[in-house]
Amino acid sequence: MRALATGGFLAGWRGYAALTCLSLAVLGLGSVARGSSNSGLLKVRLGGDQTETRIVLDLDRSVTAKLVSDGADGKIVVSLPRLDTAGDLSGGGQGLVRRWSLERGPTTLKLNIDLSRGAEVRRRFLLPPGDGVTTYRYVIDLKATGRGPIAAPGRRPASPAPVVAARAGRSGPRIVVIDPGHGGKDPGAPGSAAHEKDVTLAAARALKARLERTGRYRVVLTRSSDAYIPLESRVRIARGADADLFISLHADSGPTTAMRGASVYTLSERGESRVTKVLRKDDWLMPVNYPGADRTVGEIILDLTQRSTRNRSAEFAEMLLEHIADETTLLRRSHRDGNLMVLLAPDVPAVLLEMGFINNIDDERQLTDSASRKRLMNAVGDAVDAWFANQARIASR
Repeated sequence: MRALATGGFLAGWRGYAALTCLSLAVLGLGSVARGSSNSGLLKVRLGGDQTETRIVLDLDRSVTAKLVSDGADGKIVVSLPRLDTAGDLSGGGQGLVRRWSLERGPTTLKLNIDLSRGAEVRRRFLLPPGDGVTTYRYVIDLKATGRGPIAAPGRRPASPAPVVAARAGRSGPRIVVIDPGHGGKDPGAPGSAAHEKDVTLAAARALKARLERTGRYRVVLTRSSDAYIPLESRVRIARGADADLFISLHADSGPTTAMRGASVYTLSERGESRVTKVLRKDDWLMPVNYPGADRTVGEIILDLTQRSTRNRSAEFAEMLLEHIADETTLLRRSHRDGNLMVLLAPDVPAVLLEMGFINNIDDERQLTDSASRKRLMNAVGDAVDAWFANQARIASR
């Protein structure tokens, strides 16, 4: 499956940079964390009030950040790839921010922002050096949503959606659905010695064995043989199993044999709008007509559920990349989003793992070697363990 590229450029940054410098001065932003000159992240600064708050990260290099959690659960999480800091790893807040902390991973630095009241990310942008400023500045603007004060960490938060609350309180083994991509009449991408459908099935079996050894999971495969399963049926299987997590396994194919590396997809915003369109046409994903409620109420509940699911999917994607980084090469932009059918279930956290490029000789060798494939799937299993442990900690607050 060929990776989808997304991106953009903020036009007219020079004028905006001057305006932003003035805004920072008016807000009275102060430095609350400092790093060394070669650490990547140099400072974290806050300014503003309970209506609007600005967070500025001073950097010694450019960065392409990823919004992992958008504040729906009282926390905003931003992933900063290939950065580190020599400064403080946490600090107090101001305005809409209760506190902030930095979390180091093998390949990323995460900024965790605990909100003091309901807020959303209004905009994010990167300002390059200019107008007398020698650093890059990554700016995050928050705006109050009208939601009241958020309980401090340690108190159990309100569940963002009924279906999420039901799953969080469920006892017994967690249900993981593994989806080996392609199959049967759909061979997927070809390598020099194997097809994608065979590699994904072998990997799915290895991951299933890894997870079941712990006794903590019930694992369901969308296919256990060389069979063709329509994409919408794979989502039905996940929802029918009442899955806690859905992992679709694929092997990429690039325009040249030089491309290699793993990547992880989560659902894009365009994909989320596709969910609503599918539901309006056919309620096979999730009923939006609830007894005693009009369709508008159902769609509000769907939106809350979907937002929580998107956040949890992104969190698992980041954990997955951190765990597999020691076992395989990662693409430079390894966390991607796409409008993919198998990721559409609005109440099941889901990722699509491209394990490597099957038309690259090195990646194909790793994917077809049982020992290398097992090590990779063991790392995926470690990520699953870590993610569910983190979900349990959140649910117990």
